[in-house]
Amino acid sequence: MDVLTLSRFQFAFTASFHYLYPPLSIGLGVMLVAIEAVWLRTKNPVYHQMARFWTKVFALTFAIGVATGIVMEFEFGTNWATYSRYVGDVFGSALAAEGIFAFFLESGFLAVLLFGWNRVGRGMHFFATCMVCLGAHFSAIWIVVANSWMQTPAGYHIVGEGLRARAEITNFWEMVFSPSSMDRLLHTLCGAWQAGAFLVVSVSAWYLLKQRHIAFARSSLRIGLIAGMLASLLQLVSGHSSAVGVAKNQPEKLAAFEGLYETKSQAPLTIVGWVDEKNEKVSAIEWPGLLSWLIYKDSAKPVTGLRDAAPKREDRPPVNASFQFYHLMIVIGFGLIAVAGLGFLFFWHGSLFERRWLLWTLVLSVIGPQLANQAGWFAAEVGRQPWIVYKLLRTSASLSAVVKADVVVASIFLFFAIYVLLFAVFIYLLNDKIQLGPQSADLTPTGKLGLHTTEAS
Repeated sequence: MDVLTLSRFQFAFTASFHYLYPPLSIGLGVMLVAIEAVWLRTKNPVYHQMARFWTKVFALTFAIGVATGIVMEFEFGTNWATYSRYVGDVFGSALAAEGIFAFFLESGFLAVLLFGWNRVGRGMHFFATCMVCLGAHFSAIWIVVANSWMQTPAGYHIVGEGLRARAEITNFWEMVFSPSSMDRLLHTLCGAWQAGAFLVVSVSAWYLLKQRHIAFARSSLRIGLIAGMLASLLQLVSGHSSAVGVAKNQPEKLAAFEGLYETKSQAPLTIVGWVDEKNEKVSAIEWPGLLSWLIYKDSAKPVTGLRDAAPKREDRPPVNASFQFYHLMIVIGFGLIAVAGLGFLFFWHGSLFERRWLLWTLVLSVIGPQLANQAGWFAAEVGRQPWIVYKLLRTSASLSAVVKADVVVASIFLFFAIYVLLFAVFIYLLNDKIQLGPQSADLTPTGKLGLHTTEAS
């Protein structure tokens, strides 16, 4: 393989592995805020036990996420130096904002969250939980802002020519609120909320199947199902809004998502299919007119096809890959809505616990948000190709001038070994925490944060 393919594979591998953890941290942060708020309001010790347990899981995902995220920042310099020089002014601002608003906020209050249970007051500990949650969200905000600028650049001008050309910010807030940033941010956060909620649902359902920690599991499952259902429904709304924005700002990407080569009115929505890129043909099950209606609320309006959006083949994204990733994300998204809805319905009627098939489905549901998040990011990034910065800088022109293929191959094997080890450690520690379960001692909070034993009883 050439250096470009190897470098793209290396970054895709490290980024996708890293992206297993931040959504869990963001989603669990929201769950911790909700659980601790319920505990402060109800004084029910089960919710204190829940908060203590899920805080330990949060800390584990946060630690692995930080460790795996550092690698990508080095790759910008080692493999993608031309790109880094070109977007340094833009990315530098976003990453600096992440450090100031996200990392320091999150890490500054993390110690209070983890170790302050019996050392600070209840209000202060809840404030720390909120700040850690907010910090995790700020991290997502600035990373999505930077990535969205690559999708739909705004608030910049180009300085220099040729190899010395680079983008400089002319309006910081136009850069932040680029045409795609807010839609993509909400869509990303919804996926993170789903990841955290369905992890809580999965572990709780497993405890119910094993008849362990019943009170804990029922309470966790209730909150997890409510959060999972709300996040899944909001994800549907944000996904539609994001697709409308893609149709306006990146028409060739939407055409690739739908396998649409010809511009046409009554444009069909593809349900499932396969794209023959060589012959520019699509074999698919379609819903006539629905794509035009979803995008424009008018079935008669035409949707731009690939032949018009990108007449030259070299300007088109890999169509079948974009198509498959996009549809995989959608299928999983609707599946999560169905699973959360069924779980909540049967839970509401008090018959969930007798349906072991549904409990096992809830146990396995933790995989859904992870697959959907990965598929969504791959669709977004593959669909932007061949541009690393849309219509400004091609991916093929972004490599470091001195990087060699053998060095990239060696680093790929090294990263693979390290990441396999990290993943094994994560699974081992997560399983150990789940097997150990919530501690009965946490039912009786002590110290400044807690209640007296008589109050708890």
